[in-house]
Amino acid sequence: MPVLGPGSPLPTRPFRVLVAGASGSGKTTLAARIAEVTGGPHTEIDSLFHGPGWTPRPTFVEDVLAFTAAPAWTTEWQYGQVRPLLLERADLFVWLDLPKPRVAWQVSRRTVLRRLRRTHLWNGNIEPPLHAFLTDPQHVVRYALTMYPKNRLMVMHAAQDRPDLPVVRLSSHAEARAWLAGPLASAVRA
Repeated sequence: MPVLGPGSPLPTRPFRVLVAGASGSGKTTLAARIAEVTGGPHTEIDSLFHGPGWTPRPTFVEDVLAFTAAPAWTTEWQYGQVRPLLLERADLFVWLDLPKPRVAWQVSRRTVLRRLRRTHLWNGNIEPPLHAFLTDPQHVVRYALTMYPKNRLMVMHAAQDRPDLPVVRLSSHAEARAWLAGPLASAVRA
């Protein structure tokens, strides 16, 4: 299946939606908005993965297996150990493909605000001190910038692995809003 643009009609009504994109691109926000339009639940996959103290939760894979067994869901396409399962069970793949400078700005701004506000994330975690950007190779900002080019390759491989799966590429937040109100809403109403 060719990659669809923000104005392309969807071939069928989606029930199980994956949202891909670089860290900090807005995947979770878009996934929540997709779930609002489709009427299905949104499961934030980070909340299943991160336990207290940023440790991986031992039930992560089982939790993903459980929610993806349902007839409808929307989630983010993350974590190598479950990406193949998510891809196999999805009926729509949405790729939020923002330019790298935009992603860098968004993930940096979000990280700084979360840290300054001591925003509680999943299972009581908060962003590490800002100096961790310099010392932690897995710091979310460094990770987002390092993984940015690899994300595109993973999406291309996913499209090859599931040639039957519709892929929608959105290259801006404006395109995402237009797609939500246009092709996605039309497919849900049909």
